[in-house]
Amino acid sequence: MAGGAKMHLAVSLSPETAPSHPSDAGPDFGLLARLVQKAEAAGLDMVLLADSAPAAGGGAPHRQVPFEATTLLAALATVTSRIGLVAAASTVAHQPYNLARRFASLDVISHGRAGWHASMVPDPREAANFSRPEGFSRGDFRRRAEEFIGIVQGLWRGWDADALLFDKRGGRFFDPKKMHLLDHKGEFFSVRGPLNVARSPQDMPALVISGLSEPNMDIGARVADVILLDEPSVAKADDLKRRALAFERSPDAITVLMNVAPGAEMAGRPGVIADKLEESFRSKSCDGFNILMPPVLSVLDDFVDLVLPELRRRGLVRQDYRNATLRSHLGLAGEEGQ
Repeated sequence: MAGGAKMHLAVSLSPETAPSHPSDAGPDFGLLARLVQKAEAAGLDMVLLADSAPAAGGGAPHRQVPFEATTLLAALATVTSRIGLVAAASTVAHQPYNLARRFASLDVISHGRAGWHASMVPDPREAANFSRPEGFSRGDFRRRAEEFIGIVQGLWRGWDADALLFDKRGGRFFDPKKMHLLDHKGEFFSVRGPLNVARSPQDMPALVISGLSEPNMDIGARVADVILLDEPSVAKADDLKRRALAFERSPDAITVLMNVAPGAEMAGRPGVIADKLEESFRSKSCDGFNILMPPVLSVLDDFVDLVLPELRRRGLVRQDYRNATLRSHLGLAGEEGQ
């Protein structure tokens, strides 16, 4: 994680806190786009777009959630060219085939910069809007989510990289030997496949998982590309890498990012913030950080203009993108040339 390695940096943005136009006419996509473009100009690995389907009960239906995350990703892909774009999407609010097809399409549209953020934390209010008013037990939710993720990744792998031929003269669209039916029949889902979307330049979208409790650690170690942790823990990071080995994955197949919310203190103490990030990174408790941004545009400005230059001065962050895909930014298998 440390040594000669560079720390990975992401920023989380919540559509429900998207900046509004000064006229109070509603959320302004243009302002949000400029914020993401600022993160791209700074060379950050990726932006994570939060989402929340309207939930029953309490004040939740009145929360401002102006942009559905995958729709927002598609729009942002047209105004950016390098930064990774990761959208949250619930395993409760979607069917695995449609979700797999949507993200595969987004990955092609973005030229290999898309990722899916799957949370392992159930929202009991959400299920009521999707024909499950009784919700899920924790065990059922965990098994269902694991099956869901497995189906999505299986569908993404349904085409070999060179399966599509586009041979108009010979009348051959694809090589049947390089197309693989999923034919999944499980406890919660039955999905035949395949997708009608080709593999992207980065092989398939990156999978980001958060909210890992102890029973879910094996799921993350087995399938995740990026795992988000809420607090620094050398033991937990080491445990995830060991579990990855047990599943015959390289420890480097998982990028562990720690969520941090530096807030307004960045403007007056950029050196102190850089010290804290460096300490956690060099302790090998993580591979980098996911900066949780409050709904204030100046906070990203402070991080990019004050903290990031200090991290680069210390040799902790790469100077620029080395390639065009999200997997390339994160050093994950499946990037171009691998």
